[in-house]
Amino acid sequence: MSDELIAQREEKLRQLREIGVKPYGGKFPRTHSVSKLRENFDRLAELKEEVAIAGRVMLMRMHGKASFADLRDETGKIQIYVKSDIVGERTYRIFELLDIGDFFGVKGSLFKTKTGEMSILVRELTLLSKSLRPLPEKWHGLKDIELRYRRRYLDLIFNEESRKVFEARRKIISITREFLNERSFREVETPMLQPQAGGASGRPFSTRADALEMELFLRIAPELYLKRLLVGGMERIYEINKSFRNEGLSPKHNPEFTMLEVYTAYADYKDMMQLTEELFQEIARNIFGKLKFTYRGEEIDLTPPWRRITFSNAMKERFDVDIEKEGVENLKKKLKEAGVKLKGEKVARSQLVKLLADLLTSSSPTFITDYPVEFCPLAKRKADAPELTERFELFMCGFEIANAYSELNDPREQKERFMKQAEGEKERIDEDFVMALEYGMPPAAGLGIGIDRLVMVMTGSSSIKDVILFPQLKATEVL
Repeated sequence: MSDELIAQREEKLRQLREIGVKPYGGKFPRTHSVSKLRENFDRLAELKEEVAIAGRVMLMRMHGKASFADLRDETGKIQIYVKSDIVGERTYRIFELLDIGDFFGVKGSLFKTKTGEMSILVRELTLLSKSLRPLPEKWHGLKDIELRYRRRYLDLIFNEESRKVFEARRKIISITREFLNERSFREVETPMLQPQAGGASGRPFSTRADALEMELFLRIAPELYLKRLLVGGMERIYEINKSFRNEGLSPKHNPEFTMLEVYTAYADYKDMMQLTEELFQEIARNIFGKLKFTYRGEEIDLTPPWRRITFSNAMKERFDVDIEKEGVENLKKKLKEAGVKLKGEKVARSQLVKLLADLLTSSSPTFITDYPVEFCPLAKRKADAPELTERFELFMCGFEIANAYSELNDPREQKERFMKQAEGEKERIDEDFVMALEYGMPPAAGLGIGIDRLVMVMTGSSSIKDVILFPQLKATEVL
């Protein structure tokens, strides 16, 4: 960034103050947004109504005592026309001291130029915020993808595709809420700071609450608190939540991420399959107007029913092992032979997810169902195959996007599974959750959906950083 350019803007700021202009103004009442102005342009022009809009100047074309500029707000851009003999010498001097990137408001009347360009003939102009740093010229300097993530505010100014992605994200979350609310689900909030991290596998972030004199953890999942609410009599609940895992970054992982978790009493995982299909279809209809769309050049078809394959059959296809007959230990052996490094003698969930994602050649949705009990400490056993659980994971576009199961509500079995998972380390067992189950939890099904990954799919984004406004990045000096 040129110090000379900044110095020039500082000098303009000094001159503005010298002629009595407050360069960082306050409230400016607007009559319209730019988009609404364009939608109703002919009617407003015919009525000769005065309009008032505000925004950032994106282009200036100075022509003596009559000049043009492009003003942009959140909804769009419109041309303004400023004439010295209409606004007066002082106001025109203020206009001359403006720079691209400044915010100002104008009042005036509508007209079209000889070329048919919608324009505003300015009668009053108010400076609202003077920018001291020049914006990158025509995107120069922000081709660096990481710089776009670090300075998202500049990315959003110039990159229409980024603005579309985050508008789609807003819309997807709004559709999701409306979809669940219409089905009598109740939105709730559970703690992000927890005395014990649970409900999923993952390494938590830790902190200390001085007032309580105790260690606390940022939640890795809200699951155990949501199931406490099932115990409390809330039968249909959901939470769009922030969760945190102190693990690696990748195109599919960010330490802070957004999840949807849904629970309904007296249901099972098959009900959650149907709910997932219906939710994704509702989103696709609203975003695309149809159930087929493309993700990075490959067609995705959400027409039901979606493909279903058991975990056992998936392992047969990949490793030629029948875990229902040969057991999980033989699967571990086959995994080792295939070069998969195990975490001790355990298969980590992240390893399973990667294996399963690699198995699926189609990007269209696939439910993988009926996982072994060893991999599912919170899921109910299948009645006809007690070594398996009533669980599914949904894979799309090469990664896991949803996870659901019929919830285990037997407190004794739950504690035994916690003990096995913790390898006898009692402090890692959530005793309060087990106690809650002892008061009785109705049979229920739970569903978790990664909102960030869902937005990736629906917007064709290749990295999770593209759909999070401020993703986590390594520290760097301010440039």
